[in-house]
Amino acid sequence: MSSVSIHTLGCKLNYAESGALSDEFRRRQFDIVPYGQASDVTVINTCSVTEEADRKCRQAIRRAMRLNPDTYIVVTGCYAQLQPDNIAAIPGVDSVLGSAEKFRLFDLISDFEKREQTQIHVSCIDEATEFGPAFASGDRTRAFLKIQDGCDYSCSFCTIPMARGRSRSAKITQIVAQALEIVDRGFREIVLSGVNIGLFGEDTGESLIELLRALDSVTGIERFRISSIEPNLLTDEIIDFVAESRAFVPHFHMPLQSGDDEILGKMRRRYKRERYADRIAKIRSVMPDACIGVDIIVGFPDETDAHFMRTFTFLEELPVSYLHVFTYSERPNTVAVDLVESGAATPIQKVIRGNRNAALRRLSESKRTHFYESQLGTQRTVLWEDRQNRSQTGMMTGFTENYVKVEREIDPSLVNQTELIRLVEMTSSSTVRAEPASFVSLI
Repeated sequence: MSSVSIHTLGCKLNYAESGALSDEFRRRQFDIVPYGQASDVTVINTCSVTEEADRKCRQAIRRAMRLNPDTYIVVTGCYAQLQPDNIAAIPGVDSVLGSAEKFRLFDLISDFEKREQTQIHVSCIDEATEFGPAFASGDRTRAFLKIQDGCDYSCSFCTIPMARGRSRSAKITQIVAQALEIVDRGFREIVLSGVNIGLFGEDTGESLIELLRALDSVTGIERFRISSIEPNLLTDEIIDFVAESRAFVPHFHMPLQSGDDEILGKMRRRYKRERYADRIAKIRSVMPDACIGVDIIVGFPDETDAHFMRTFTFLEELPVSYLHVFTYSERPNTVAVDLVESGAATPIQKVIRGNRNAALRRLSESKRTHFYESQLGTQRTVLWEDRQNRSQTGMMTGFTENYVKVEREIDPSLVNQTELIRLVEMTSSSTVRAEPASFVSLI
């Protein structure tokens, strides 16, 4: 039997698509082995959201070649779509597949025989109209289910529309069928994934709220999470639905990118900070204990100290739970880079970018700790996970419905099971000790 290892970098959508690739290899009688082990084929599914992401992709390719010199290396994903020639120039790469070609791997590569010339199969992404269904499977407790791909927005810092094309969606019937397949595989939680899932259905005549209602009736899945949604697309109807839902959990991740309206305009974002604050207030009004995560970019061109402080103060005052902080990274062929190169915008020194990133990361830790502490003494349902290092620590971990990371003593029978627990005390800034809700302390 031939073997394949698949290494994934980047977002939840990439993991979902790697899951689909794994399933296709299994159907063709390939043995799936961990990345780094000897395999006949190695597939590297890449990300290109930042310069650091590009570097990690190149590093992964070279590591695969170093550990397994005879493996047939296929590189696909966003980096492959955007920089195919650069990837093909890396010694050892056998095939480069663009975003549209990812799911045609077996049509384009017939024998996985290494040749002198690297094969490049990358078409114009603007012509992509097909939707490649996907979800991640394997030993994860939760599954990442792809519902949407591509993006019709034109944010000035972003290359994703160039890497994935225009927005396109699966049909609701197709997604429900995949959710039922995920149930059959034993998963308890599904994370709805996409590039810009608020655009779901605009190309098919359906809508995100219709999808949420259809999925809420799928028996066997105890939890659905919405991975990330733009503030201008998060409607009152969606928020109210989640608040009353059977299975959709009170956890939102909503990109902000900047808390200053002038910078938001330069970023070509489709909202102002007032709209963002209004969405947070609406969530809190119907789900006071909801977990709310925020994406933020620091060091965007022309971001002065005053701009940054408006962002910092805005976030400091917002009742959110954690931040994902990104340092602005120049991406080729974006409007932001063109403005700097033409002299119309001023780049921010990298040391200043780093300092701003560190300041917001400290704020994020403070926000997360405050949110966790606010949940102490409450009863929640946790879905316990199987982590490889649990035997070393003596503890197992999981997440509550509102995304508090908790731990307790190992009980193997509880892996991939839900349990009603009480949140007892902080063990660190990132974990809360839990005990069964039925347990009565004598101390």
